[in-house]
Amino acid sequence: MSVGGSARPDLLSRLGESARSVWAKHDRDSDGWLPLWRHMEDSAAVAGLLWDRWLPVGVRRLVAEALPQGELDARTLAVWLAGVHDIGKATPAFACQVDQLADTMRDHGLEMRSARVMGPDRRIAPHGLAGQVLLGDWLEERHGWASARTGQFTVAVGGHHGVPPEHGQIKALYAHEELLRTPGASSLVWRQVQTELLDACAEHFGVAERLAGWRAVRLPQPVQVLLTALVIVSDWIASNPDLFPYFPEGAALNEQDRLAAAWQGLDLPAPWRAEEPDGSARNLFTSRFELPAGAEVRPVQEAAVELAREMKTPGLMIVEAPMGEGKTEAALAVAEIFAARSGAGGVFFALPTMATGNAMFPRLLDWLNRLPGVAGSRHSVHLAHSKAALNEDFAGLMARAGRVTAVGVDEAAPAFKQKVDERRRASPELVAHAWLRGRKKAMLASFVAGTIDQLLFAGLKSRHLALRHLAVAGKVVVIDEAHAYDTYMSVYLDRVLSWLGAYRVPVVVLSATLPASRRRELVEAYAGQASAGASWDAGAPDVYPLVTAVPPGGAAPLVRHPRASARSTTVQVEPLIDDLDILVGRLEKELADGGCVLVIRNTVKRVLTTARVLRDRLGAENVTVAHSCFVDLDRADKDSTLLRLFGPPDKTSARPTGRHIVVASQVAEQSLDVDFDLLVSDLCPVDLLLQRMGRLHRHRRGQDQNNRPPRLRTARCLVTGVDWTADVPAPVRGSVAVYGRYALLRSAAVLRPHLDGGAQRPVRLPADISPLVQAAYGEGTAGPEDWQEVMKEAGEQFERHRDDQAERAAVFRLGGVGKPGRPLFGWVAAGVGDTDDTPAGRAQVRDSRDSLEVVVVQRRGDGSLATLPWLEPDRRARQRAGVVLPQDATPTSFAARTAASCGLRLPLQFSGEIMDRAIEELEQLYLPTWQGKNSPWLSDQLILALDEDCQTRLAGFSLRYSPEDGLEVTRAEEPGGSSA
Repeated sequence: MSVGGSARPDLLSRLGESARSVWAKHDRDSDGWLPLWRHMEDSAAVAGLLWDRWLPVGVRRLVAEALPQGELDARTLAVWLAGVHDIGKATPAFACQVDQLADTMRDHGLEMRSARVMGPDRRIAPHGLAGQVLLGDWLEERHGWASARTGQFTVAVGGHHGVPPEHGQIKALYAHEELLRTPGASSLVWRQVQTELLDACAEHFGVAERLAGWRAVRLPQPVQVLLTALVIVSDWIASNPDLFPYFPEGAALNEQDRLAAAWQGLDLPAPWRAEEPDGSARNLFTSRFELPAGAEVRPVQEAAVELAREMKTPGLMIVEAPMGEGKTEAALAVAEIFAARSGAGGVFFALPTMATGNAMFPRLLDWLNRLPGVAGSRHSVHLAHSKAALNEDFAGLMARAGRVTAVGVDEAAPAFKQKVDERRRASPELVAHAWLRGRKKAMLASFVAGTIDQLLFAGLKSRHLALRHLAVAGKVVVIDEAHAYDTYMSVYLDRVLSWLGAYRVPVVVLSATLPASRRRELVEAYAGQASAGASWDAGAPDVYPLVTAVPPGGAAPLVRHPRASARSTTVQVEPLIDDLDILVGRLEKELADGGCVLVIRNTVKRVLTTARVLRDRLGAENVTVAHSCFVDLDRADKDSTLLRLFGPPDKTSARPTGRHIVVASQVAEQSLDVDFDLLVSDLCPVDLLLQRMGRLHRHRRGQDQNNRPPRLRTARCLVTGVDWTADVPAPVRGSVAVYGRYALLRSAAVLRPHLDGGAQRPVRLPADISPLVQAAYGEGTAGPEDWQEVMKEAGEQFERHRDDQAERAAVFRLGGVGKPGRPLFGWVAAGVGDTDDTPAGRAQVRDSRDSLEVVVVQRRGDGSLATLPWLEPDRRARQRAGVVLPQDATPTSFAARTAASCGLRLPLQFSGEIMDRAIEELEQLYLPTWQGKNSPWLSDQLILALDEDCQTRLAGFSLRYSPEDGLEVTRAEEPGGSSA
C-alpha cells in the first residue's frame, strides 16, 4: 500500500530528541497522547491517499494547473501542507496545556511558562495561526521567499480549523514572539526544533527540491480553498483515535501498517469516474430512465444533450421548459456528459424544499442504479437536509454503512464485524458512509440530493466554509426550480455561481421559465462580466422553450430554441369574485357530473377557512386539505395520497369517480405529478400561476379528454383572492403579505387580456408562458393607464424592499474571487460562525424570520405520553400509532424516531417576541431522558404535548391539530374566532 508521500526514511529518523518530545494530541480520559512527528506523518499519509483514491479528477486537475510540474507538484504540495499543518503546536502557547507532556519537553530544553501563568495571552497564538507564521518565516529565512508570496501557501495551515486568519490577528502575534518561542536561552532551542521539524518535513515529503520552483507561483484563490479543505479533511481523519490510536498503544505499529489499518477501517468510497455516453439521445434516455414503450425523447431533452456534447468545456446550462417536459431527466443526462468531460466525481441536486428533496432522492437512486460506473460499484450518497435521517430510503442506506474503525491488517475481525463487512462488500452498493455524515462532512459524499440552502451556504461567510467549497467543487451541480428564489436568496446564489465558475464546476439550472434579466444575471454571475456586452440574448425575448449554455470564463453563450413537444394545453382564465358562497355555488355547478378540483390558496388560514365551508356544503368526504402545517409523517402521507388519487392515469386507478376537491397551499405547486379537471387559484405572480396551471389537465384522459366529466373537458382556471370590482384590482391582505402588491398587480395586468377575453383568449401552454413572464417581469409598463399611479407606488415599495433584501443579504455574503496569489486572509471575517440546515441556519440564506420547530406527541388522560394515535405502520409493518413514550426512561430507538418523525414547524405567529414566551412555556415539559444526550432522535428538541382531543394552548394561542386539517391556530381569547 502507498503511504501517501512517505516512501523515504521515516520522519522520526530525521529528528533529534528535543523535536521528538513535542506533543500534538492528548486524551484526558485515557492519558493517551500522540507526538507531533507521528501526527505529521499520519496527516500527510492520509492526504496522499485522499489525493490518489478519493479526490475527483477535476479537483486534482484544477490544483495541478496552478503549479509548474502539474499533478506531481500538486500532490506533493497537498501532502506537505497536511504534514506541516500542526507545526504551530511546537510553541510554548500550545505545549503548556498538559503539564506532564510539557515537563517532558522542558527536560529536553524547551522551557515554557505554565498555562496559568501565560494566561489569556495564549489566545493570541492559536496553533493554526502560529503554524502559519512559523511556516512563512521558514520559507523566507531558509528558502529565500518574498514575504508577499508565502501567505497563499501558508494560509492552508492558518485556516485548518475553519477560519483563515485576519491581518490584525497576524500582526498581533508578531508583537508577542514569546508565545512562539520562550525568551532567553531556550529561545534558540525552540527555533532549532521548529526549523528541524520543518526541514525534516520538507525532505521527507519531497518539497525541498521544489520550493525554489514555487517561489514565482501565484495560487488562484479557489486552489487555496481546495488545499485548505484537503488539509482539514486529512487532519480530521488522522485525529480519529479509532483509526490512528494514541500512544502508548499506537506506538507498536510501523507507519505502513498503521496507515493500512486506518485506511481499511475508514473504507471511503471512491469518487465517480464517469464515462461519456455515446449513441443517440434516445438510447441514452432509454437506458437511464426506463422510458415507457413507444415514448419519445422530448425535443428539450434532445437539445440539452446535443448542446452538452457540443460545448468544448462544460459550464453553465440553463434549461427553460414547461412543466412535465422531463427537465429532471435532461439534467441528469447532461450531468453524466459534463462529469465525464470535467472530471467531476459526483452530482449535487439542489431543490427548493425538504419535501421536494425527499421526492427527488429515490429518483436519484434509481438513476444511479442504472448508471455505468456506479451500478455494480460502491459510492457514497446523501440526503442533505435537517430531517434526512427520518427519510426511510436514506435510513436504509445508513443502516448498511457500518461503523468507522481501524482494521488490523494481520488480525481477524470479530465475528459480528466480519458478517457486517461481508454483507456490505458482498454486493457493491450505494451507501450513506458513516464518516461522511454530520453537518460539515455530509456534502462531501459523491451523490447528494438536498435543499438549495446547502448550496447557498457556500456563499455565506461561516466556519469551515472551505469544506463546503470542496464538496461542490468536485461535483456537477443541478439547481431545480430556479424561478422560486427571491432577491435575498439570489444574492447568495449569484455569488456561489461566481465561485463555481472559478472552480469550473458544471452547473445545470432548471426552470419553467425565467425573466430575461434574471437569465442574464445567472450567466454573468457564472461566466463573468465578459458576456455582459454580448448580444446573445438580443433576439426574440420570449422564445420558448430555451436552452442557454456558457463555459467558465466569459465566452459568448450558446443558445438553442428546441420546439415544444406535441403536448399543449389551452386554459381559459376567468376572474372569480372572492366570496366563499360564490365559490361553493360555482363548484356545485361545475361538479354536477363529478370531477376533481384543485383550489390553491396563498395562506394556510385561507386554506382552512375554505375547506371548512366546502365540507359543510359539499360533504367532508369530498374535501382534502394539503398545506405546510402538518407533522412530517402526515405531510408525507398527504403527498402519497394526492399521488395515489390524482397521479398519472398509468400509475393509479384510485381516482375519485364522483366529485372531489383538494384545497391546498403552495405545496401543490412543486414536484407533485398530480392532475385535476378544474383549477381555482388565488392571484399570485404569473410564473407561479403558470406552475399551478401545470396541475390542470396534466395528462391525457381519453381522446380529447373525453374521460373527464363533460363540463370539465376544457381546461379552466378561475382566478380569485382579488377584489376585481375595484378601480385597480385589490389582492387580499394575506396574498400581499406573501408576494407583495407589485408582483400581484403586474401579474393581473399581463393576465388581463386573457381574463377579459374568456374562451376567445385562452392561455396557450406552453406558447404563452415566456411572453407572460417576460411582460410581468420586464421594465415596461403593464396594465391600463388608470392603474399606473397605483402601480408606480407599488413599484417603488417593491424596489425599496428588494434593495433592503440585497443589502441585508450582503452583510454575511462571501466576497468575490480575488486575484491569483492573494492569500485568503480574512476570507470569512465578520461571518456567522458555524452554520447548518436548521431553521436558524436556513434563515441566514433565506429572508425569513426565525421559526420554532417542535416534536408533537399526545398526553393521554392518565398523564402518559404517546406518539400520535393515527400514524400508519412503517415499511416493516411496525405500528407507529400510540407508541408509549416513557417519561422516566429513554424511549427505544424506534419509539424516539417515530416521535421525531412528527416534527412540526410552528407558523409565524410564534416568531418575534412571542417566540421567547413560547419557548419558555415549551421548556416546562423537560424530560432529561429524552432531551439530553441519551436519545439522539429527541436530543434538544422542544416537545409539544396535545391533549386527548389533540388541542393545547401556547403563548396566548389555542392550537388544534388533526390528520385531516393539520395545525389550526386561533387566539385563545377568541374561542370561536378564525385562525390567527
